[in-house]
Amino acid sequence: MKKIRKAVIPAAGYGTRFLPVVKSIPKEMLPVVDKPVIQYIVEEAVASGIEDIIIVTGSNKRAIEDYFDHSLELEHYLEKNGKTEQLEQIKKIARLANFIYVRQKGPYGNGTPVLNAEHIIGDEPFAVLWGDQFTSAPAPRLKQLIDVFEKHNKPVISAVRIENKSHLSRYGVPAVEKIEEYVYKVSKLIEKPAPEEAPSDLALDGAYVLPPEIFEILHQLKPGKGGELWLADAIDILREKQGLLCCEVEGGKYHDCGNVFEFLKTNIETGLLREDIKEEFRRYLKEIVEKN
Repeated sequence: MKKIRKAVIPAAGYGTRFLPVVKSIPKEMLPVVDKPVIQYIVEEAVASGIEDIIIVTGSNKRAIEDYFDHSLELEHYLEKNGKTEQLEQIKKIARLANFIYVRQKGPYGNGTPVLNAEHIIGDEPFAVLWGDQFTSAPAPRLKQLIDVFEKHNKPVISAVRIENKSHLSRYGVPAVEKIEEYVYKVSKLIEKPAPEEAPSDLALDGAYVLPPEIFEILHQLKPGKGGELWLADAIDILREKQGLLCCEVEGGKYHDCGNVFEFLKTNIETGLLREDIKEEFRRYLKEIVEKN
């Protein structure tokens, strides 16, 4: 079995929920405390053994490319002023992985950016991670998926357990049968079901490990909902051909940064984990609550 070395991060969407700021700043570059959302995703991939990061972008996403490149003028300034810790911090960003950028071409839908990376992926299994959401866990989410893929040699999707079942209507929800601890066989995928119709309390959280056969399926796939090309439709066909597993992320905490309310929650939760600011931040939040 070939080692999983490559990850695709679709990042071409407009992010209209965050207008007007995304008129000039990619939604993937919005900060969670002091790092852009996409950096959390890249760091997860690298910690999981990924070497090549393929970011599928649009014409308004140059800031992503600039961010993961060296900034010689800034590096010179930091070095000149003796800011060695900050200098190493920004140099490390450019050294995280091999970054490859592809402009999205083709029909709308989240299947298109995956198909756009076919010529780079070739005949290797690979990962897909959405660029506006991440899941924190003691062991990286993607590493958990890769371990399941390598053990069972089947495509794997990632999920987290949702305690409040009324929230299941926000997510894709799999019908599952338990194989082993945290690993399930998927018999069906339902997109945004009514809570009473949800087949499980697991919600897909935007990470996949897929075989190269997904590309042929995407080539033949007819546009689905809204006339767009959907990765979920292709994965459902793949499930019929090869089977499909779901990995519940052990200890996973899902952070959806694709809408304003969840983005604000993610910033608060992440800030409360920062050793350098958490105590002062906690006191500040308590003051706000008491005043209101």
